[in-house]
Amino acid sequence: MVLVGGLALSACAGQGAGHSAGDGANSGGKVTLKFWNGLTGGDKATVDKLVGQFNAAHRDIEVESNPMPWDVFYQKLLTSVSSGNGPDIVGMDSMQMSKYAHSGVLQPVDDFYSGSSASPVAAKLVKSAVQASKFDGKNYGVPMETAPLMLYWNKALFKKAGLDPDRPPTTLAQFERAAAKLSKDTDKDGKPDQYAIAVADHETIPMFPVLMWGSGGGVVSQDGKKATLDDAATVSAVQHWTDLIRKKKVSPVGLSGADADKLFQTQRAAMEIVGPWDTSTFTQAGVDYGVTMPFGGSQSRVTAANVTSLGLTSSDPATKKAAYTFFSFWNSKQSQLTMAKGTGFPANRSDITAKDLKGYPYAAAFGAPQVLRSSRSFLPGLVNAPGIQDQVFYPALERILNGRGSVRSVLKQADSDVQKQLEQTGQ
Repeated sequence: MVLVGGLALSACAGQGAGHSAGDGANSGGKVTLKFWNGLTGGDKATVDKLVGQFNAAHRDIEVESNPMPWDVFYQKLLTSVSSGNGPDIVGMDSMQMSKYAHSGVLQPVDDFYSGSSASPVAAKLVKSAVQASKFDGKNYGVPMETAPLMLYWNKALFKKAGLDPDRPPTTLAQFERAAAKLSKDTDKDGKPDQYAIAVADHETIPMFPVLMWGSGGGVVSQDGKKATLDDAATVSAVQHWTDLIRKKKVSPVGLSGADADKLFQTQRAAMEIVGPWDTSTFTQAGVDYGVTMPFGGSQSRVTAANVTSLGLTSSDPATKKAAYTFFSFWNSKQSQLTMAKGTGFPANRSDITAKDLKGYPYAAAFGAPQVLRSSRSFLPGLVNAPGIQDQVFYPALERILNGRGSVRSVLKQADSDVQKQLEQTGQ
């Protein structure tokens, strides 16, 4: 799930608006949709299955799916579309969509949601997933996958520590009491053999922002206009977690997302905040675990949701109509049940219940109404979101957690750097 966004696109505004490669119908009247995506993991088989079902049911449309590693996807997307050799539709991280919308690669899809061409599925989609792809007052995406982050806890390690294995922490205070029993240095070498939680600080999904949000902190204001890393609530939240990690050693320092997953998988960490893609990995590893909403902070109990969205690069009417047909099929109730049951991801629709997913507990848990209502996207609608995350926020966390500067001083500089990025793009 780590996405690479190394292209500088701000100088390329307007490119791609007239893309026509693969547009329209061939001599037989069939529209071919070139579909690029980065879904090469455990969800690929189900994606392929749904694409096959769509093609079998639509003789006048054919979707050609071309999955590739995310870094390759982003490296190729801009140049391929501007040269007329790119995809007609894409499946991409919603956090990246603002950058490509700003560059002209993506077309607005507001009429999918309202007006004469509105899809009948639009009103059933999870609102937070729809909002994730908005930029500059327009929507550039339709939900493809929604992945809220949940707290995984190891029931066996809880029981071994004298904790109730069926009662994970719901508040920060409860977490701290449990952490005192779960962080263990059995050989007394100053380095725990077991950690209470695995918290990644780079190359990861937004674990740390969830911990900040619960106590009123954050990276930018919710309207995306102002950096908030220097706000008192943010400084307090980061200081508190820095003390927990550096002094009380509830988590190692310097974990990537993959490192954090490995620590929980090998049962050296009792908890981790991560998405539904890890359910199969942890199950196959024999971990006895449960999933629940991340514990709340001093102000609220919220989580982050990673959203993969379907986007349109073509302005050709025939291609757009065919794309909307595919987007509607993808978000039909039957397709979303197939997706949830095949991947463990929650459905994109608000009308799919736990009863519909009987026998699929993880898909039901990740898609619970409370979870979806309490989910937020990280840095939505910001052209420079990948740069703010990877070039400012994560490096600042690494400096703080490695003791290379005080929390206040590092966050003050990072706040200034984020504000400059916001002002560069007129956010």
